[in-house]
Amino acid sequence: MPTYRAPIKDQQFILNEVLNISNYSHLHGYAEATPDLVSAILEEASKLVENELQPLNLSGDHEGCTRHDDGTVTTPKGFKEAYNKFVEGGWSGLTADPEYGGQGMPHLLGLCLEELLVSSNMAFAMYPGLSLGAMAAISIDGSEEQKQTYLPRMVEGAWTGTMNLTEPHCGTDLGMLRTKAEPNDDGSYSITGTKIFISAGDHDLSENIIHLVLARLPDAPKGVKGISLFIVPKINLNDDGSLGDKNNVSCGSIEEKMGIHGNATCVMNYDGAKGFLIGEAHKGLKSMFIMMNAARLGVGIQGLGLSEVSYQNAVDYANDRIQGRALSGPKAPEKAADPIIVHADVRRMLLNCRSFNESARALAMWAGLLIDISRDESVSDEERQWSDDIVGLLTPIIKGVYTDRGLENTVNAQQVFGGHGYVSEWGMEQFVRDARITQIYEGTNGIQALDLVGRKLGGNGGRATQAMLKMLGDFLAEHKDNEKLADFTGPLADGVKDLQNAVMWLMQNGMANPDNAGAGATSFMHLMGHVLLGYMWTRIAAVATDALANGTDDPAFYENKLIVGRYYMNRRMPEIKALLAELQAGADDVMALDAASF
Repeated sequence: MPTYRAPIKDQQFILNEVLNISNYSHLHGYAEATPDLVSAILEEASKLVENELQPLNLSGDHEGCTRHDDGTVTTPKGFKEAYNKFVEGGWSGLTADPEYGGQGMPHLLGLCLEELLVSSNMAFAMYPGLSLGAMAAISIDGSEEQKQTYLPRMVEGAWTGTMNLTEPHCGTDLGMLRTKAEPNDDGSYSITGTKIFISAGDHDLSENIIHLVLARLPDAPKGVKGISLFIVPKINLNDDGSLGDKNNVSCGSIEEKMGIHGNATCVMNYDGAKGFLIGEAHKGLKSMFIMMNAARLGVGIQGLGLSEVSYQNAVDYANDRIQGRALSGPKAPEKAADPIIVHADVRRMLLNCRSFNESARALAMWAGLLIDISRDESVSDEERQWSDDIVGLLTPIIKGVYTDRGLENTVNAQQVFGGHGYVSEWGMEQFVRDARITQIYEGTNGIQALDLVGRKLGGNGGRATQAMLKMLGDFLAEHKDNEKLADFTGPLADGVKDLQNAVMWLMQNGMANPDNAGAGATSFMHLMGHVLLGYMWTRIAAVATDALANGTDDPAFYENKLIVGRYYMNRRMPEIKALLAELQAGADDVMALDAASF
């Protein structure tokens, strides 16, 4: 049976020492987020995920969800009781606006919680996770009446939310969607159509589900400019806000999936269901992107969360399993063989996981801080703009790189188990199956790479890219004379130069031939990902060296940070050279083969 230990010590290290969130008390919610309160929140979260959610992960995967003849769905045994405890603990409203019953904690703290939920039980985490995006869309683009109607119950967790984009004939190309919205005399709309791949589309956890659905009005222009967004509740509301009759929306079937069996991925049928326009007519894609960007960061956290829990179980197994002798001589002569953790190749796989996890956690949490800054009116327009620009660059990288590496790391962790990793009772094959979807949904990773190269890199005259490169250059200049950091700043400086060359090559060759950008987009995304993870390792190393120099009660913690960080800088950062060469090879070889010859 797999196990999980919430890495809250590492989260606290990043919050308090790497990001120094006490310096941001002027931001909304940060003054209340004292170290003691944050510690208490994370401690309680660890109890929830370790004691309630993790024990349901394997059984939920084996049991899956059940669709009934009336189109409703029940979740695996124990999920409803666990969700009730989740709601009772106030977790659904941790970062929500106090005006609607939330606790108003920083978005950054919500990302910490999200990682713990995913690592313990990804399928369960998706039910409340989808609600966050729906709440964000309603809070930003909804009318005051819609906010007052839906947000308090969603913040409470009594109602959950979904996002409905994909249809059988269109996924990424939303301009082809066919779901219709016909106006009614009372100001509502009748929504008719079919949506597929709808995570948490139906379930028995909450008393109502608030679907946000993309559809076309009768006078809609063709393409993405003709899409509107509608609120479609599973159960209609009476005039006083209480639950009324069932709406004409149902789950037609549950997809038979490779993984995340504990989450109901539904085909949703809308048969003249009553819906309500949110935001402006024909401007629904803008509102939907509020949810999609939140979801893309959330999916990136899924890659990290699965990588972390896989790593933990692989380490436990590697310390227990005895097999063979160390090449340098027996390390456990009293035993018939040495634990497999003595073998260099096993350590390579484990360190590939850990060196990613710790820097990826820091980068994601930094992104959470920047999101909070970008939304806070207490800071200058320039600082909000800078933060928003950087988040725009980070979003496709966190989604694409984290999930590619998440699958790589779950496979590595499974490999540590040998044949036992292929057997379901150990839980490792579930992590691999669950990780695979993260590369696909909320925009495939190829789409993330194209978004980064095609939209984000040169957007606003390259403003965000220039800001990122300047930040990295300023950081290196600040630490160029620190000999204790030379093992980190040297590889980082080389990586930044390669990143600059990659950007320049894309600017020159991508415009001349767009296929050059398409062919090199994934290479560029991972190149930039390596640089940013190396940047976070260098920030972590700076904190660790200072702590050791000034004296600490836990020197092993900081020494291990330096050991793991050096591994990343020495063994993973060199991959940047190969990625740059791939990028600069251009598109000729990629496009040369005739389609009929594939």
